[in-house]
Amino acid sequence: MQDLQIDWLRSFVAIVNAGSLSGAAHEVHRSQSAVSMQLQKLEAATGCALLERGPRHLRLTHSGQLLLGYAQRMLDLQAEAQAALVDEAITGVVRLGVPDDYASRYLTPVLKRFGPRHGGVEIELDCDQSPALIPRVASGQLDLALISRDHARRGTLLFHEPMVWVGSPQFEVWKRNPLPIAMYEAASPGRRGAIQSLAMQGRPYKVVYNSSNLAGQIAAVESGLAVAALTQCSAPPQLTILGREHGLGPLEPMQVAVYRSRASQGSKAVDSLHRMLVQTLRQPGR
Repeated sequence: MQDLQIDWLRSFVAIVNAGSLSGAAHEVHRSQSAVSMQLQKLEAATGCALLERGPRHLRLTHSGQLLLGYAQRMLDLQAEAQAALVDEAITGVVRLGVPDDYASRYLTPVLKRFGPRHGGVEIELDCDQSPALIPRVASGQLDLALISRDHARRGTLLFHEPMVWVGSPQFEVWKRNPLPIAMYEAASPGRRGAIQSLAMQGRPYKVVYNSSNLAGQIAAVESGLAVAALTQCSAPPQLTILGREHGLGPLEPMQVAVYRSRASQGSKAVDSLHRMLVQTLRQPGR
């Protein structure tokens, strides 16, 4: 087997993250034909087909899934080595966005690692829902955001967060017909998933409460106004997780990604936090 060049591996990982050759080309700042050529060279070097190409999708083969974990680790190690060899301390400001439901569970361990290593970097944190964060990253108002993907090419995929129905055991409002539900704003992927799940079941429902933040959703459920669809990481222990035995079907998980603005390219401070988010939160094999 030939040596596996870093550029080949970087293009391979970018293709998987972006879900397409065109998306990967933008991520690695190369032409689509160059990215395709690097994938071909990697497949020739390994002697394996790594991706199955369909008209609308790319799918990892078994060999591709196996290589992906190693490729990510090799790229991470290279980035760590480069960072360790930089003489000057990194300074600057990073404008970071994160939804309320991801902040405590996922951002805290990242910041615990990042702070001691990069004391000269100031982080401006903005908590909001993904539909509000995404356009702000796209316009350059934010440098980075941890988001629930609105489509498969948005940012670098980190993991899938389960969605669950929750209700108050004190009120058992899941027994009502139509089902009263609390919802996020119309653009929320969680709202779309909840409505789709109810439609597939043929379960009549009525939206009785709208709130753009997690605290409002939880308050509606705890007070017995409604049930709600929340990310599993944000579901309070005092609420009941609802399932088929309560007349509620499964929900599609959220694709959680880190999304970076084009305007932040070249910022070492943003580079470092982006790398830390990926290294800390990305699931093995993703």
